[in-house]
Amino acid sequence: MKIVVFRTGLVVVAAAALIAGSAAAAAVDTVPGGVVNTAAVAQTASSPAQSTGSAVGTLVSGGKHFCTASVVHSPGGDLLLTAAHCLGDGISGLTFVPGYRDGAAPYGSWNVTSETIPAGWQDSADQDLDFAFLTVTQPGTSATLESLTGANTLGTGQGFTHTVTLTGYPDATEDPVVCTGTATQSDTYQQRIACPGFPDGTSGGPWIIGADPLTGLGTVVGVIGGYQQGGDTADVSYSAYFDTDIQALYAQATA
Repeated sequence: MKIVVFRTGLVVVAAAALIAGSAAAAAVDTVPGGVVNTAAVAQTASSPAQSTGSAVGTLVSGGKHFCTASVVHSPGGDLLLTAAHCLGDGISGLTFVPGYRDGAAPYGSWNVTSETIPAGWQDSADQDLDFAFLTVTQPGTSATLESLTGANTLGTGQGFTHTVTLTGYPDATEDPVVCTGTATQSDTYQQRIACPGFPDGTSGGPWIIGADPLTGLGTVVGVIGGYQQGGDTADVSYSAYFDTDIQALYAQATA
């Protein structure tokens, strides 16, 4: 589980070091079907500053960051993608800070104005529907968020096996962490990746394929969440598979 406490009791501390794993190491965990899964572990490091914008940021409530979200392309240029389990307390007072790093907010803070969550998640916390869209605005700003940060493109029906880049904001750091590794199928509608050092706070972080090396932008095919709300270890992350369910939710959010 990547977020244990919703928005309260979280302490923001500048990290002196980040957990890094060896590419030759192995991660062992139990997948949804009860099968022990062993896979090569990718390397995790502090995310480098992007030269042109940053579509990934942190969700903030009560002055503390607690989950990750990212800008996804939309007609209005104001749409975020995150994990549904990050929104258990609603959106009152919720803000998004794109490109946050070491206390700096290069694009300011954006107010969350609406949420679009699958009915199946609201009714029964269906792990296969652990994703959500948010719309944002910044008072006094005429530009759209997407025009400032860029945006990832929503990808559906892309299959399970990809080279994926994950980015997330651990609760205990002021910098995002990034990892590139191979995603695989773990259940009918779940995907997994072995990336060390993705603890509480990284929930909602995007799974990107085809990322541009300069901007980090690409096609988003998952968010940290799903099985065990993203996994019960910081070294293996999960995501619900993106198919027609999220495509329908996107259409609802952008209608």
